[in-house]
Amino acid sequence: MQNGLRFATLAVHAGEAPCPATGALDTPIYQSTTFVSANADEMAAVYGEQKFGYMYTRYGNPTIRALEEKLAALEGGEAAVATASGMAAISSAILGFVKAGDHVVASRSLYGAAYHFLADKLPRMGASTTFVDSTHPDEFESAIRPNTRLLYFETPSNPVLGITDIAAVAALGRAGGIPTMIDNTFASPVLQQPLALGVTVSVHSATKYLCGHGDAMGGAIIGPRDYIRAVSRDVLRDFGGVISPFNAWLILRGIHTLHVRMPAQCASAQKIAEFLGHHPRVERVNYPGLPKHPGHEIACRQMRHFGAMISFEVKGGYEAGKRVMDGVKIFARAASLGDTRSLIVHSASTSHQAVPREERLKVGITDGLVRLSIGLEAVEDLIQDLDQALAL
Repeated sequence: MQNGLRFATLAVHAGEAPCPATGALDTPIYQSTTFVSANADEMAAVYGEQKFGYMYTRYGNPTIRALEEKLAALEGGEAAVATASGMAAISSAILGFVKAGDHVVASRSLYGAAYHFLADKLPRMGASTTFVDSTHPDEFESAIRPNTRLLYFETPSNPVLGITDIAAVAALGRAGGIPTMIDNTFASPVLQQPLALGVTVSVHSATKYLCGHGDAMGGAIIGPRDYIRAVSRDVLRDFGGVISPFNAWLILRGIHTLHVRMPAQCASAQKIAEFLGHHPRVERVNYPGLPKHPGHEIACRQMRHFGAMISFEVKGGYEAGKRVMDGVKIFARAASLGDTRSLIVHSASTSHQAVPREERLKVGITDGLVRLSIGLEAVEDLIQDLDQALAL
């Protein structure tokens, strides 16, 4: 809650107001690359940041700013910057803290592109990463070095739904004077408020639940005002990962219903996870809403609901997992998540096919692992679809 307003009100109103020029209730799409100044002195002041204003959309845009203000309000952060994609947010946010000679401690279970950025791209820039099991915060502590500049994790993690104790990692970072960063995509700010638990920076793939409709790509970084200003000025502008005004507008539109969509998707996910947990052809279900999940108690403390992502191990291994993916009729065989439509992926043959088997097994990405993103269809239809696919 910010300024006495609850999440649902902020989701609809934060960052937005009727257009003073026209009275338009919805935020206009300022689909312009550049902006006119009244005179040379005003243009110089805007360029020099002595005066607030817009000059070029790579530096700022009114539609994008509305999204950024809304994101900051929803996460309870001082400021936010929107980016062209989730990876633009992750890479820019990390580079806001890390330079050549620095060290990062990161969760071993991460979104694949984030893992490759930390494992492959940072070393090219002269920095290094140690990967740990983030479900055990003491592993973060053991991996810290004198040159550690960031603790990075996601919870629930992709795709095995591991749960990290957010407050514990944040406290560890504060004790050592090390910033902490969480990828909050799977939970969204509806379910989880990491900054309130002490995390320094929260990042999102806004393509997912924030947008919610599978029609716009974007990312978000939320954190301290000075840090956000520095990332925007010194990293994002130069690397060019700036979101388009139209995509920013689509994500603004999606956020208006975020607080309605997510609880419905979570309720369906709970029922589907319980169904899968009793299915004879399912070896294991990864869903923090199940009491047998190892992170269930922590999830109860730090999440409002348990999310709409599920992964499960099909008995029979690699080919059995592929059969389930091939056999569904309602679930879409598609990457991404957070859509109104339910999606399915067999991780070993798709998203993690380039990862050596022994490496993916270390983080629980087994041969028969199937990941589901639960949408807004009738849950009874989704259960029936999975049941018939598992029977093949």
